Parts: sequence; structure tokens; C-alpha cells
Amino acid sequence: MKIRLGYVSHAISLWEASPARTLTFTRYQQMPEEERLEKLKAVTAVNLQNTLRMLYFNIAHEIQLYRLSSSIVPLATHPEVLWDFVTPFKEEWLEIGDLIKKYRLRVSFHPNQFTLFTSAREDVTRNAIKDMEYHYRMFEAMGVEKESIINIHIGGAYGDKLATIGRFHENLKMLPYHIKEQMTLENDDKTYNADETLLACQKENIPLLFDYHHHMANLSTRPLDELLAEIFQTWEKTGLKPKIHISSPKSEKAFRSHADYVELDFIRPLLDMLKTFNRDVDFMIEAKAKDKAALKLTEDISSIRGVKRIGGAEVEWK
Repeated sequence: MKIRLGYVSHAISLWEASPARTLTFTRYQQMPEEERLEKLKAVTAVNLQNTLRMLYFNIAHEIQLYRLSSSIVPLATHPEVLWDFVTPFKEEWLEIGDLIKKYRLRVSFHPNQFTLFTSAREDVTRNAIKDMEYHYRMFEAMGVEKESIINIHIGGAYGDKLATIGRFHENLKMLPYHIKEQMTLENDDKTYNADETLLACQKENIPLLFDYHHHMANLSTRPLDELLAEIFQTWEKTGLKPKIHISSPKSEKAFRSHADYVELDFIRPLLDMLKTFNRDVDFMIEAKAKDKAALKLTEDISSIRGVKRIGGAEVEWK
């Protein structure tokens, strides 16, 4: 069994390298009209350059998993802005995509919690589609849209889980098919647990991106080994390794919050269970220390008897 580890968005080991610099709509409105587009381009240029820095950092450290920032392009989906963020940066997007393909990096996006398909409000669903299209357009500009995923949660339950999940399936019909083909669903730490999310994934033929921390905060009624067997089946159509989110509670009191690093003891039951499946998986580390947490956890897992570190952020358990 091989496990690759990655991190989210920003390698904190790098100086001044945020790929998510922003421009608020309020500030945008305050600017003279002739300066607005240039400011949008300037911020995007910095974010693209820092994304490149992140990729080179990952390549140097043999980190093959990376979640791209959703905030590379400021105001990309704002109804009063909606600007062409691809054409001015065609070469930059392709350069990023070429690196991803050359080094076989696995990249993804995770839109924010407002990108959901459970709301009874049509404008919320329209905005969710617009946001999914924005993320897909970035992948398309890189030329990696068929190999990369966009991960979201089902969303809030609005006081009635059954009615809401029915609305989710109905609203999801509005999402263009080619984008739905690249999406995954993640179990939630408060509302839809892994069992409930799995049912939605099976109905829609969508892979389930399992979050272990969320699972421990919002347990299912079925045993985890049963769930994992079916979760892995949802990935079969993709040709990709199943992906799992890993993090540790900040404290017992703040159990749902993420700690700076991932405690090996917390995830050890999951590791032992995965060993019985003997199948390769990818771990996305959702910890405050980001790249440092991914590399530290790689070291910690490789200290287990029978586990060998075979890359900067990859281990093998025979």
C-alpha cells in the first residue's frame, strides 16, 4: 500500500508566497474605471506567479498532491465584474498546466461553503453553478480539466434532511455534465455524514472524498470498514486513487477545528484499517502548518514498523 501526502494552497515555508491575494469589490468600486481592469490583472499576475512558486516547491520536495487556491482570480464570479481572466494570462495558465502534467502532480480545487446545491433559493444554485464553472475554467486554461477534481460538500440540511437531499439531486441537474464529471462530494462534520454522503454519491455516480476528521466528529451508523469498501468503489470510474482528507482536532473542546499538525495517534486506526484493504490512497492534509504538516506526517508514518518512506511525501507499507 502506497500513500502520497499533500497540502492546501499555501506553502508557508516560502516567503510572501500567498496565491490568494485579493481585491474587494468595495475597493474595486472606489477605483477609477480605467484602473480597475489593470488592478485585477496585477493581483491575478501575482497569484499565478506564487502558484508557480508553490509548484516548484512541491516538485523540489517531491510533494505530488496539491490543492490549488480558489482565490487565484479576484472577483472572477462577481456579477458586476465578470472579466476575462484567461486570455491575458494564457501563457501563465499553460505554464502551470505543463508543470502539473510533466511531473504528474495531482491537483484539485475546493470551492467555499457557499457553493452548494441544497438551497431552495434559485440564486444560490445559480451562483454555485457559476462558481463551479469558474473553477473548471481555470483547469481548462491549464489543460488539466479531465484529470483534476472540484470537491464540494452537500450543504446545509435546512431543518429537513430528506427534503433537502431531494432538492440537492434536483438542483444538481442544472450543473453542466462535463463539470459534474470532475466533481467529488465530501462528508461533513455537522450535517451529512459519510453514510448519507455515500448514498448521494452512489445515486449521482460521483466519487466520495472521505474526510476522516469529519467522520470522527459526525459518525455514521455503519462500520467504517464497510463504508470504505463502498467509498473506494465510487472512485473506480475515474482511474484515480481514492483521496482522503486528514487533519487532527485542535483540542477536545474545539474538536472540529484543525490543529497545526496531524497527530499520528489520531489517524492510526484509519491507517491500520487501510492496511487491510492494501490499496493505494492519497492523503490531503488539512492542517494549519500546511506543507510542514504534510512533511512531518510523512516522517511520522514512516516510523511505523513495516512502513518505508519512498519519496519526499510518499510512504509504502508492505
